[in-house]
Amino acid sequence: MGICILVNNKHFLPDTRMPLRYGTDADAALVLDTFRTLGYNVKTYNDLSCKQIIEVLQNIAKDDHKKRNSFVCVLLSHGDDGLIYGTDGPLELKMLTSLFRGDRCKTLRGKPKLFFIQACRGTDLDSGIETDSGSDERVCQKIPVEADFLYAYSTAPGYYSWRNSLDGSWFIQSLCGMLKQYAKKTGTYAYPNTCKSQSCRIQFLFKRI
Repeated sequence: MGICILVNNKHFLPDTRMPLRYGTDADAALVLDTFRTLGYNVKTYNDLSCKQIIEVLQNIAKDDHKKRNSFVCVLLSHGDDGLIYGTDGPLELKMLTSLFRGDRCKTLRGKPKLFFIQACRGTDLDSGIETDSGSDERVCQKIPVEADFLYAYSTAPGYYSWRNSLDGSWFIQSLCGMLKQYAKKTGTYAYPNTCKSQSCRIQFLFKRI
């Protein structure tokens, strides 16, 4: 199937003023189990600095992916809009995702490159609103500039990302639940818009991998 890179940052240096991310180990365990079930070779990294995150992804981007169908990267950390935190400070997400563009990682050209990011994108809180139980659901889709890329964030730009200190984040629980339920049945990865009371309501359908 392909490689899944899982970066799980829980502890941060004092200078960052970032607190311990309680519950992230539950997310990491669920991601590991889910993508292994789907046939991925999951490589897990804990508490990486900015430099280490870059080095890990640079090495993967340089690898030969000819016999692989896709690439997955799951980032569990603190963040801000457009940023993800290493243990020593913030790092631009664009710097990481650009490593896998078709002109830089040619053996993944034309293959799905999926980035799932559990991190805050700001400090505003989305308290949510009540919705009915009808089947008419609104879907917000965004097509990235880079072909065959998919970015799934745990929250909207500018907002705080919810995480339970024991069970992990709503986003990761929902994501993994939907992948396990639909991926093998449909032959495609589907993250349906069915999680009305959870962290996000999105639908991503993309080609069979």
